[in-house]
Amino acid sequence: MVARLIDEDPQGAYGYSKVALRLASRVAAVREAAGFAAYANQKYSEALAEFRAARRMTGNVELWPVMADCERGLGRPEKALDMAGAAEVHKLDKAGQVEMRLVAAGARRDMGQLDAAIVTLQSPELASHSVQPWTARLRYAYADALLAAEREDEAREWFAKAIEADKDGSTDASDRLAELDGVEFVDAFDENENEGESESEGTVESKRSADVEPQEASVEQAEDGDWDDDENDDEDDAVSDDKNDDVNGDGKD
Repeated sequence: MVARLIDEDPQGAYGYSKVALRLASRVAAVREAAGFAAYANQKYSEALAEFRAARRMTGNVELWPVMADCERGLGRPEKALDMAGAAEVHKLDKAGQVEMRLVAAGARRDMGQLDAAIVTLQSPELASHSVQPWTARLRYAYADALLAAEREDEAREWFAKAIEADKDGSTDASDRLAELDGVEFVDAFDENENEGESESEGTVESKRSADVEPQEASVEQAEDGDWDDDENDDEDDAVSDDKNDDVNGDGKD
């Protein structure tokens, strides 16, 4: 449950991890999951304690990079760099070593050593044309460091390379590249809402016009009807007068 919620609901995952700890605190997997839940909520001291406990139980070194990143989160980049140079790093697989390189570069930037951070990221994995699970993040971190060093053209190039490797959208490299190129994004939902409002207003206005026109027509028809009635009345009066004249004339004869 913790692993399922950690990306969508970190706080919910943290709550489940606390329950799991009360029930099975001696299980390494539970301690590791609790560490990641705390890490996702930026509770770095708690996360580091759980990772250390899990490592003691298993003897594995795979948590070494995230433990070093917790040191960074606690404001101790020097400690993270010490861990990056420890013997445990050589026991990591390729993915773990790349992760450790990312943490070390971040620690260099924390210490204001921007050029050293760029050099730290330069590696065979960065230069490789093959795409691995870590490739997008490594290229993105390199592009971001170049941009911080005001090497904009190189940063643009590496953001583009990060996009090529980022098949699942794990980074915002496309947004960063668009920002460098001066591209502005417009929220399509806002446009649709505005269009919908305009259409609604047009429909209401049309309905109002439709309601008003028949009324005006009715008034005109009514006026025409009154005029016709007046003409008919005048004709009737004229006929009556003619008849009276005929009657009067016969009487005189």
